[in-house]
Amino acid sequence: MLFRQLFDTTSSTYTYLLGDEEQGTALLIDPVAEKLDRDLTLLRELGLSLTHALDTHVHADHVTASGLLRARTGAKVVSGITGAPCADIHVKHGDTLRAGTFTLQVLATPGHTDDSVSYLLGDRVFTGDALLIRGNGRTDFQNGNAGTLYDSITQVLFALPDETLVYPAHDYRGLTVTTIGEEKRHNPRVAGRSRDGFIQLMNNLGLPKPKLIDVAVPANRACGLTAPVRARGSFTH
Repeated sequence: MLFRQLFDTTSSTYTYLLGDEEQGTALLIDPVAEKLDRDLTLLRELGLSLTHALDTHVHADHVTASGLLRARTGAKVVSGITGAPCADIHVKHGDTLRAGTFTLQVLATPGHTDDSVSYLLGDRVFTGDALLIRGNGRTDFQNGNAGTLYDSITQVLFALPDETLVYPAHDYRGLTVTTIGEEKRHNPRVAGRSRDGFIQLMNNLGLPKPKLIDVAVPANRACGLTAPVRARGSFTH
């Protein structure tokens, strides 16, 4: 498997490219509209044909490139079952997604948003904003729920083997990967914290409203096929 972790500095978003050089196919997870040309150029340079563009959830901090990629490459757009209505494939917990030569297991991990899913492929899991490196996504918009997120992290993601590599959709400190075992031991929001304690913590973060949310959410429910005005600023989890 050919694997690339790509980064958008404006929104601190990771996009993941998984490619099969033998078959010449690839998929992208959480592509960013402003990085469309970068990703298409990389696919071309690597000699790969994109079959699927996967979103882990309807993002509030950037506009997805999934619809643009579909228009340019014919790739199928994938989202959670309560996610973007424009997706070609809607997945739910327990589904198996076959994308080219890859077989991904779908894990429903709501709480950050109600449509959040994670994708498990062999020894690695792509967690979107549900589980970050020493953190997790906020729960105060898009039908987020702190108790639901605690359950998603502790009962779904933490049920994976400790050595499972965790690749999140964001990082703000220059970290690129973690493991399930590390997060069980060292994630300050979850490790050693009860469900009630987690809910209390998340409900009192006092974070500002994401600057792009009013543009990004409707755009992303349309697979990014709108003309958003870029709002500068970080998105804090």
